[in-house]
Amino acid sequence: MFDSPDQLLDKIRLGEDNTLELKAVTIEGNRVTGPRPAELADELAAIANTADGVCLLGVDDKTRDVDGIPIEKLDLVEAFVRELCNDSVKPPLRVHILRMELPDALGRSRAVLKVDIPRSLFVHKSPGGYYHRIGSSKREMPPDVLARLFQQRSQARIIRFDEQAIPDTRLTDLEPGLWERLCRKTEEEPDRTLHKRKVLTLQDGQERITVTGALLCSNHPETWLPGASARAVRFRGTHQDSNNQVDAADITGPLDRQILGLYSFARRNMQVAVVDGPPRQELPQYSNRALFEAFVNAVVHRDYSIYGSRIRLLMFDDRLELYSPGPLPNTLSVESIALRQSTRNEAVKSIMVKLPVAEAGQGSGRGYFMEAQGDGVPVILRETRALAGRDPVWQVIDNAEVLLTIPAAKGE
Repeated sequence: MFDSPDQLLDKIRLGEDNTLELKAVTIEGNRVTGPRPAELADELAAIANTADGVCLLGVDDKTRDVDGIPIEKLDLVEAFVRELCNDSVKPPLRVHILRMELPDALGRSRAVLKVDIPRSLFVHKSPGGYYHRIGSSKREMPPDVLARLFQQRSQARIIRFDEQAIPDTRLTDLEPGLWERLCRKTEEEPDRTLHKRKVLTLQDGQERITVTGALLCSNHPETWLPGASARAVRFRGTHQDSNNQVDAADITGPLDRQILGLYSFARRNMQVAVVDGPPRQELPQYSNRALFEAFVNAVVHRDYSIYGSRIRLLMFDDRLELYSPGPLPNTLSVESIALRQSTRNEAVKSIMVKLPVAEAGQGSGRGYFMEAQGDGVPVILRETRALAGRDPVWQVIDNAEVLLTIPAAKGE
């Protein structure tokens, strides 16, 4: 990032932003006195927790002057940076340090250190706490933002959100009929199976239900997870206008029933055109299979750590919009969504791939809710393209939710 001197000079001229931090360096004897170790560690960790960025040492952040670092002190400053990245940031922060020369205000070459900080796969804690970068400054992350970041980065040492225990709960808080269906094909004790399936866990020696248990074995998961539900609305026309609302539903219950609830709502609200033959044919606005896969993906892979935000299905005359809380999981991108697999809720998925649709009611024509191979997105693409002649579109909005837009087929 900003690999050439000219690119760096252009960025310096514009000043600090989300991707650039400037720091003047002061040295006394064989000791770096500025920036302070804790301050610099906080800045580097904030960038790594947010996005790719650069910290340029040897440039004053207030005047934007290239003051430089004495060449004979470059080893000292580089060792200073590496030490605080290893010892003051947890887990240790990996950075790339490059020595460069930039002209000062009089055109004289000055040595600087360019510290490249990649967006990390981990969440880093620095001396001041957990920081992220907003604009040109670091900010301490609020608890809900921090929880989501831990989930997104999927640290092996952090329990996945769907496996976390819900305080002050017990098995009796779940519906027997819902958790018993997970134990039918095994001869072991139900309690053991539920622990294996991550429906139950131990917390401080006490048996608690998990987020997965609440999502799949409760008729009201929103009791513990506000927003663990869906809202569906059908509008007349092509714009969101409450005056043109023709149908609406709040959909709750265990996740498999939410999927079928969304599917049922969409099917009863989509138009079916009649195409004259012979033979006479009916042309639905959407592929049933594409709809089913879209709702499975939205419900199973959404971010349940986001407080109070639920899935939204909006239907119009010309399209369907499906909003799912949370960005795409891990390193998945809009560009790679059809080519790669990445799962946010592993425990939920491991149950859904074995859960027959008949367990939650008929209506989809499918045997199981999910295929382990991750065929959902290709199916949505292929089926929509064949029916509507256009591709569905995925968007990530404000790094907070995923929007899938499926165009409707046009009747002739």
